[in-house]
Amino acid sequence: MIRVLVTDDEPLIRAGIRMILSSADDIEVVAEAANGREAVELARTQRVDVALLDLQMPVMDGLTALAELHRTVPGVRVLILTTFGERQNVLRALTAGSAGFLLKDSAPAELMRAVRAAAAGEAYLSPGATRHVVDSLASGGAAQRAERARRRLEKLTDRERDVLALLGEGLSNADAGQRIHMSEATVKAYVSRILAKLECENRVQAALLARDAGLGT
Repeated sequence: MIRVLVTDDEPLIRAGIRMILSSADDIEVVAEAANGREAVELARTQRVDVALLDLQMPVMDGLTALAELHRTVPGVRVLILTTFGERQNVLRALTAGSAGFLLKDSAPAELMRAVRAAAAGEAYLSPGATRHVVDSLASGGAAQRAERARRRLEKLTDRERDVLALLGEGLSNADAGQRIHMSEATVKAYVSRILAKLECENRVQAALLARDAGLGT
């Protein structure tokens, strides 16, 4: 059973997320928090697997809570709930080690997919939102980022670059395996090597690096 903490300062949002997730046989909402400080405290005591965090909250915002969770309860996987208007904060959250992000108006099935992916140690990048965030990097240092990313990718083998390109598309291990005719376990092993070589903390950071380098485009 995947144990989930839902964090949002709006009770109706929390109630809606709880209702959606409670309809799944393998997901249980074990706690709700109205701000980041409550989220950190509950994650420490409730044996949480996945924490859903809103970015804009009173007392302690989502970015600060993410950093605290990463420091004090590193086993908790964090998914960021966001809107298009918070693009730069989303980028900061991804580089800070979140397991991914999804929009607040996502379909119920997408919310459940994101929670399951995070619990399995995978990243979840909502395809539409990811493209929107990456597009926002088009100005201001894009050329320098691209050059740095390409240099970092030089240490990868051709097959590792193939797998990384699929991570950049937001594919799960299973979907990536189908695309390049590998078993899910083999893809998982490749992902582990890629993260180690690129010194990335998670798949999201690797995916953003792939996109910076123009891999797969």
